[in-house]
Amino acid sequence: MSEASVRHFYDELADDYHLIYPDWDASIRRQGDALDAQIGQDRVAVLDCSCGIGTQAIGLALRGHRVTGTDLSPRAAVRAAREAARLSLSLCTAAADMRSLPFTDGRFEAVVCADNSLPHLLTEQDAHAALAEMRRVLRPRGLLLVSTRPYDDLLRDRPASTPPQVQGIGDCADDGERTVTFQLWHWHDDGEHYDLEHFQLFEAAGDWRVKVRRTTYWALGRDRLAGLVAEAGFVDVGWRMPEETGFFQPLLVARAAE
Repeated sequence: MSEASVRHFYDELADDYHLIYPDWDASIRRQGDALDAQIGQDRVAVLDCSCGIGTQAIGLALRGHRVTGTDLSPRAAVRAAREAARLSLSLCTAAADMRSLPFTDGRFEAVVCADNSLPHLLTEQDAHAALAEMRRVLRPRGLLLVSTRPYDDLLRDRPASTPPQVQGIGDCADDGERTVTFQLWHWHDDGEHYDLEHFQLFEAAGDWRVKVRRTTYWALGRDRLAGLVAEAGFVDVGWRMPEETGFFQPLLVARAAE
């Protein structure tokens, strides 16, 4: 999967991304609260290097942090800034590849790469390049937070699909219409990579229309990702599970070496 393909996937998804959630605003606040608890300090300089439309970046800004958001998708980054402004927040965003971050060394006290973004990088070389960049822009002892899907379990079971998520029921309904989101997964012969078809079904006037978007992921197990993080110059590398953090995915936590 090329850089252009991943960018196209998220450019196409940017306008509809919030419909993945039953209540996106509630998810913003819940995820921001969980990540803020891991940071454990007030008003630090945070880079969200895969900010998408702002779910984590806006959540952290609501907690008072000085957040900068970058994303491979220009449309997603623009929407993140617009959504922050809707909440009277200042969020500086830009389009950038996490393998080449446009910031000086040691600028940030925390770097966030959440929501299974790093596994879009399909080789160890690319993952190492991104992690090295995250290390470069962090101050010594700066905090790294990376979340992925629970790939240790998924590698064992190799599911073919995800359960449908329905938006537009009850208080969250948009004009009384519903959106159904689900994914089909097609595993490669190597057992680690999978192609994903992302389906969204939109209800309008009793009929349904469908959008399908495609991308590829690398199912990085916890030990393997922790090893890559350590090789990139991080210490105190460990995993924290959702039942501990309140975050919706397993969360790798590490510190930049001094």
